[in-house]
Amino acid sequence: MFGSAFLKPKIVLESWDVRPGEKIADFGCGAGFFSVALAQCAGPQGTVYALDVRQEALDAARAKIKIAGATTVQLIRADLEQPNGSGIKGASVDKVLIANILFQAENKQAVLQEVARILRPQGSLLVIEWDPEKSAGAPVLPNTINRIEARKCVENAGFEQIKEISA
Repeated sequence: MFGSAFLKPKIVLESWDVRPGEKIADFGCGAGFFSVALAQCAGPQGTVYALDVRQEALDAARAKIKIAGATTVQLIRADLEQPNGSGIKGASVDKVLIANILFQAENKQAVLQEVARILRPQGSLLVIEWDPEKSAGAPVLPNTINRIEARKCVENAGFEQIKEISA
């Protein structure tokens, strides 16, 4: 049900303490790799907003979500680098996941400002990026950023690091 050669969504989400009933935004959901796992963790009372700028990614996510029966996932086509780009109400989500997309963003601070806008007070952000220095066997991607660069981007947006986990 969960799994990947690289990432282990269930383990990552347990470390992040995803709870039943939470509202969670999956920024750059791609084919729904984390969206389904998030929906399973948040349960029937939770909501997962699966956002991506690419329609083909949302179509792939829709298929995966349907197979998994994850009825609490809402697919949203969104440009997260635009003001209010997610279309989600301000201060309305408990958690935001940014998995392997920050390196692609031309305006990383705009993406992180959108996170700050939609997160409730005491909400949390989880950023996962391929760290070229620590990810043996990870795909070779242009513009990858290491964990120090990612942390600096997140801190510059006003967030503080609570813990670091290996995804």
